[in-house]
Amino acid sequence: EVQLVDSGGGLVQAGESLRLSCAASGFTFDDVAIGWFRQAPGKEREGVSCFTSADRSTYYADSVKGRFTISSDGAKNTVYLQMNSLKPEDTAVYYCAAYVFNGDDYDFRPLGPNKYHYWGQGTQVTVSS
Repeated sequence: EVQLVDSGGGLVQAGESLRLSCAASGFTFDDVAIGWFRQAPGKEREGVSCFTSADRSTYYADSVKGRFTISSDGAKNTVYLQMNSLKPEDTAVYYCAAYVFNGDDYDFRPLGPNKYHYWGQGTQVTVSS
């Protein structure tokens, strides 16, 4: 059974940091993309960052570049999102998601949520001003 467990959210003040974790089970990190998405109340889910295991590429939304860093520990099947210099506008529920590459991936977009196969349950991040 595939499972993603995301954790690490909390309440912080602007300028502080948090590290989110996404622990995966039921599949290996051989050729997958692990993405982080967020959804604020009344807004659509948006892509924040993505890591692709085969080539170790990373992707970031413009709004988080220079502040967020995605990393992976393959031995633990875990992907992390280090979030620094947090802003109130970063407040949202953060979800990790996994896409398993299968050779028919022409329409996969690292920061687009629609094609991801598996999702975590979400972790709340609240940044106060």
